Amino acid sequence: MNIYTKLNEKQFNIVITSHRSPDGDAVGSSLALFHYLKKKGHQVTVVVPDSYPNFLNWLTGSPEIITFESKPEEVETLIKEAELLFCLDYNEPGRVGDMQEAVINSKAFKIMIDHHLHPSDFCDYTISDTNSCSTAQLVYEFIENAGDLNLIDETIGEGIYCGIVTDSGSFRFPSVTPKTHLIAADLIQRGLNHSRIHENLFDVNTLNRLHLLGYALNEKLRVLEDVPVALIDLSLEEAEKFDVKKGDTEGLVNYALSVEGVKMAAFIREDKDRVKMSFRSKGDIPVNEFSAQYFSGGGHKNAAGGMCEKSLEETLVLFEKNIRVFFKNLTTDTI
Repeated sequence: MNIYTKLNEKQFNIVITSHRSPDGDAVGSSLALFHYLKKKGHQVTVVVPDSYPNFLNWLTGSPEIITFESKPEEVETLIKEAELLFCLDYNEPGRVGDMQEAVINSKAFKIMIDHHLHPSDFCDYTISDTNSCSTAQLVYEFIENAGDLNLIDETIGEGIYCGIVTDSGSFRFPSVTPKTHLIAADLIQRGLNHSRIHENLFDVNTLNRLHLLGYALNEKLRVLEDVPVALIDLSLEEAEKFDVKKGDTEGLVNYALSVEGVKMAAFIREDKDRVKMSFRSKGDIPVNEFSAQYFSGGGHKNAAGGMCEKSLEETLVLFEKNIRVFFKNLTTDTI
């Protein structure tokens, strides 16, 4: 089936979904596609499993996003009644949390647009490019392949640019290609104010967040002695002390990775029912393999996440044990 032809057949009732704990790429790509499809005359709604960080509230259309955690019945009805269901920035239904059953049972024609490894086959039409730096870049290419680049304006562009910037580490990750920079240039030529986006993403902090950053770097950052790994951990008590909100810990793991001589970094945070983990690496160290092998996670070669249902203290012991085994099994060339 040619999905681009299908979108021109008639006006569809469309729902765009993304993953639990939506980040800049999830929200940015969803809103970019939302504005594009509305320009095409479709009825479009964006739904996500739970809330997204406050530093994304500036994105045009963000107030129209509906969260399952606040309006479960409405979201279930929207998904049930949808004719087309877009699945953005996730490649298997378990990533949408409590929305999973609704997504799986939906009779809508399902379209996946994603860049994560090992996509499952739950969708009717799949656009998967694991070499792409972001789902937002794939949304741009989706619009491009539809022959609709002329429809991209500043509003659509800001979502695409937001997703690219946040998922590419501000264009510094190896997944960034010449095409990525050409897309950014094209968006700027179409009126995008890229400076405003960077300012909204990175230059607006609460006092509590800055205090948390200082505490994390001064009191919690440590480098393991026998492997090139840096670690920051945060307990529930510490998070409450700094009144941590969703998104406040974003980027902490990158500070750990920036330590001279460090090849891999981890941010390990205690949550109410589990311990959440973020991993970053340099070069050929595959943190997605480490996460999948030891902490029920996955992601990209240099950026992945995981979780553990043990206590924070037990998780830290387990992490240090496993990371030493992992590095011991890596080849000298990889390290």
